Amino acid sequence: MEAEASHPEPEVECVFKRPDALTETPLHYCPGCGHGIFHRLVAQMIDEFGLMDRTVGIVPVGCSVLAYNYFACDTIEASHGRAPAVATGVKRCLPDRFVFTYQGDGDLASIGMAETVHAAARGESICVFFVNNGIYGMTGGQMAPTTLAGQKTTTSPLGRDVSVGKTGPPIDMCKLLSSLPGVAYLARVPLTSPKNVRKAHKYMCKAVRAQLENKGFSMVEVLSACPVQWRMAPLVALKHIDEDVVKVFPPGEFVNRVDEKPASAGAQEKVAAPAAN
Repeated sequence: MEAEASHPEPEVECVFKRPDALTETPLHYCPGCGHGIFHRLVAQMIDEFGLMDRTVGIVPVGCSVLAYNYFACDTIEASHGRAPAVATGVKRCLPDRFVFTYQGDGDLASIGMAETVHAAARGESICVFFVNNGIYGMTGGQMAPTTLAGQKTTTSPLGRDVSVGKTGPPIDMCKLLSSLPGVAYLARVPLTSPKNVRKAHKYMCKAVRAQLENKGFSMVEVLSACPVQWRMAPLVALKHIDEDVVKVFPPGEFVNRVDEKPASAGAQEKVAAPAAN
């Protein structure tokens, strides 16, 4: 009996894999949380730009307090809200390093508001990756600076009251920072679909370029779900972002000096020339 003809194994093309900058440590985040997706995107940036050997990440207090377990690059744990200050020190001492912070809304826009604003005002050459889920996720679901009007939290059980003399409206960090000349790039995108994840990747590439080209401060904000503290099923939480959250925090690019083309010498002379008498 003739031996059966052997069939060669078909070639397998790898179209997607875990980024090398992301460790194999299982993530601790709740089901439906956007942190896992955003972690993968940050690691993807490090891989694509070949920055593994010279990246320093600054991780703060909050849901992402254990992020140093997940990134394969050097990381520093910062006190609550102080990540931009720590990142400033690292970048100024080691200007050849790629330095990023990974922060939540309570960390970045509340206790760390001053550090964020002044790092942007100085034009520090760092990247800030900002997760906005509108609530203090890790510490029990308290109201954050980005909590929506009427949203119920453990510290606003009747809903956030934004009337005069109460809590004030949610703070839009992209709009707040967009007036500062030290800012090179600002963008916001919801992490609610594959299309938006690809858009986040595009925005993050520009933020990384802003630092590598020494153009100034950059920040990419993602609108992420917190199903547990929102008391919503994961799919309902994503729908809530697309239908309600984006009305308060509209997606898009707010500042983009990365793609600006330098004016020609002739055009500069023309602008600088005094008007004829």
